[in-house]
Amino acid sequence: MKNTRKLFGMVAMAVITMASCTREEGDQTDEQGIPFQAATPQEFAGLKADALAELTQNFQFDASGMGVFTTENGTQISINGTCLTKNGNAVTGQVAVEIVELYDRGNMLLTNKTTMGRMDDGGKAIMISGGEFYVNATQGGDQLNLGCNMQVVIPVDLTGGADNQMSLWKGTIGEDCDNTVGCDDIIWDEIRDEEGNMPGIEIGKGITQGDAYYTFFQEFGWTNVDRFAGDPRPKTGLLVDVPEGFNDENSAVYISYDGEPNALAFLDKYDEDLELFTEHYGQIPIGLEAHVIFVSEDNGNWLYAIKAVTIVDNGTITFNLSETATKSDTQLKALINNLP
Repeated sequence: MKNTRKLFGMVAMAVITMASCTREEGDQTDEQGIPFQAATPQEFAGLKADALAELTQNFQFDASGMGVFTTENGTQISINGTCLTKNGNAVTGQVAVEIVELYDRGNMLLTNKTTMGRMDDGGKAIMISGGEFYVNATQGGDQLNLGCNMQVVIPVDLTGGADNQMSLWKGTIGEDCDNTVGCDDIIWDEIRDEEGNMPGIEIGKGITQGDAYYTFFQEFGWTNVDRFAGDPRPKTGLLVDVPEGFNDENSAVYISYDGEPNALAFLDKYDEDLELFTEHYGQIPIGLEAHVIFVSEDNGNWLYAIKAVTIVDNGTITFNLSETATKSDTQLKALINNLP
């Protein structure tokens, strides 16, 4: 059945050397001789949820004043407590604030928060990020609403320096997800007001006197400082064949563009008839040097495989179980961030 897929074409590839727990060709058992079992959707979703929880930073402030929070990476977020409401009423007392900040493709992969932006025609294409952020405020477990903007100051050296083409994007979780669990992927839409104008992003001096992006987030949730990659080369789609027992419910496939450490593409569709992951918008540059990454869960760790590829027109990339290995969150993040 799977042999028919090779009609879609092949891509020249080299497998990255992987230490720890690799499986020999044709070996479908673990070290104790127990037949290999693919992860359940719940196990894979839990792995990503745990990674997100590990990256969540918690703060407190009094709603009578201004809450100013400096994150672990030096981003400064300011919230005016007098603008907060709960069920339409002004908030008083202590407020709990949660912040997640993502700057590199390693953390983007662990949490499934990639940089796929929606184009004007509805398709999705990879973007280069100046920082992804989740900010939320609650009181006693109740969601609060923000009646005015919060200011965010982001050091540009976290993402390789200042970029004047950046704009502001709003993230939506699980919009096209058909799964029963684990709908945690994100799509980014450019923020515009009723007149079609975009919020400004200025570049000035940050809290440590280095250059920083200055912007204002308009609501709680996921927001991104980003721009499309803008590669001028002809584009193509891509098909990826993963090991037996895996699909979009218990695994995922990503593309890391060589030379773009602050971006990660996501193959968000799975063709059940072909049993293939697809890049169905046809937005991958032909000739691109990249790494295609397969991930799932295995006994609380990440099951993964990585292939170095040069993208060809309508190519197919195949992952075999014998090419997979396992790593912890920390190990896999380091591996992904060390890709070219």
